Amino acid sequence: MNKAVSDKLQKKTQSSVLNVLTLVGSLAFASGALLSLVAPHDWLTVLRWVGLTLLAVPGVRRKSLTYWIFLSMVIGAEVGLDRPQLAEHLRVLSDIFLRLIKVIIAPLILGTLITGIAAHGDLRAIKRIGLKSIVYFELVTTAALFIGLAAANISRAGVGLALPVAGATSSPQIAPVLRWDDFLLHVFPENLAKSIADEQILQVAVFAIIFGIALALVSQPKRVPLLNFFDSLTQTMFRFTNLVMYFAPFGVGAAMAYTVGHMGPAVLLPLGKLLLTTYAAFVTFVIVVLLPIALWVRLPLRRFLAAIAEPASIAFATSTSEAALPRAIEAMEQFGVPREIVAFVIPAGYSFNMDGSTLYLSLASIFVAQAAGIHLSWTQQLAMVFTLMLTSKGLAGVPRAVVMVLLATASTFHLPAEPIVVILGIDAVIDMGRTALNVTGNCLACAVVARWEGELLTKS
Repeated sequence: MNKAVSDKLQKKTQSSVLNVLTLVGSLAFASGALLSLVAPHDWLTVLRWVGLTLLAVPGVRRKSLTYWIFLSMVIGAEVGLDRPQLAEHLRVLSDIFLRLIKVIIAPLILGTLITGIAAHGDLRAIKRIGLKSIVYFELVTTAALFIGLAAANISRAGVGLALPVAGATSSPQIAPVLRWDDFLLHVFPENLAKSIADEQILQVAVFAIIFGIALALVSQPKRVPLLNFFDSLTQTMFRFTNLVMYFAPFGVGAAMAYTVGHMGPAVLLPLGKLLLTTYAAFVTFVIVVLLPIALWVRLPLRRFLAAIAEPASIAFATSTSEAALPRAIEAMEQFGVPREIVAFVIPAGYSFNMDGSTLYLSLASIFVAQAAGIHLSWTQQLAMVFTLMLTSKGLAGVPRAVVMVLLATASTFHLPAEPIVVILGIDAVIDMGRTALNVTGNCLACAVVARWEGELLTKS
């Protein structure tokens, strides 16, 4: 008995020491990185490497994939600062990781959605889940739009920004305004192979939903073979994901190294106010919207945070929601959300529940107007918000979707494109936060819908 108590106390002490090392290492690295922006010096490089050494000790002892992903992000940032030319070449590792992840997405969505619907048997429940999901998505993303609007008006980050000289920088092509009928048509696939090749997640999901409903209407003897096939496919893709995740620290670290090496630390200074405003708005959204929702439906917060830690960290480092999708699906199933709910809510959320992206779109739109010296009345700002409710959902799966929607909004409200060119300088850093928020919001939506359905499995 005394030995058990002693071992428990020793483990607790060891855990406390590792936590202190993590905190001290993080502070040392952050201090060295921030001070180097003001006055670069060799001793700041030494300080950053001391921080990295302290951070590596807990990683060796804990052997946690999530921690090593975090550590690889920090190491990648240091490589980007010290060896920017090397960091440029490391992008290939990040691209390999993203390719391995992207190849998982389509078969995983097909497998999870089809088995979730066909095995459920109760099509009324699927209809009910869909309605609750859409209502939740609209309420939460609308709140995100208004928080972004308020943040931009309070901070006035765009006021006084020096715009690039006309003609000095090529302006991005303005995207056409997406009409509701175009968006509706875009939802439905004309060719499944083409939808998979073009990475149109929503189209693949729509096909899987219709196929799953059709399979559920087939007689039991003819349904079982296909159901077993897609269930085996799903389980295989989960194992495939586990294998790919062993490469995650290398891919994530390379992505961070390329971002820092390509942009350089000094580029953040002129747009620091926008960067701080955006992340402050993200934190505000989590505290004011997501946290009250989690408390309202009585989610076990500690377990939920542990479940989403890895998907959110992957999303933050790679700036790609799709990279975190397989892990998010698996994590929410392990959290206790039934497969039929996970399979519907998360793929649908990738087009209808992009909390971080919608918040940033409203904030950045006002920033563009402020930078151009254009005053928008509250009526015009509200019209912009309602426009973004549609356009923010219309370009899911398109590379640089947020930038394209922002350009479309600027065109609609006769705003110049030059400030958007300036924003692109720090878009990679902002994209990390908004992508992590997108993934977190979709995971929470899963748990909320499961709670509303009375099917959230809790562990004692």
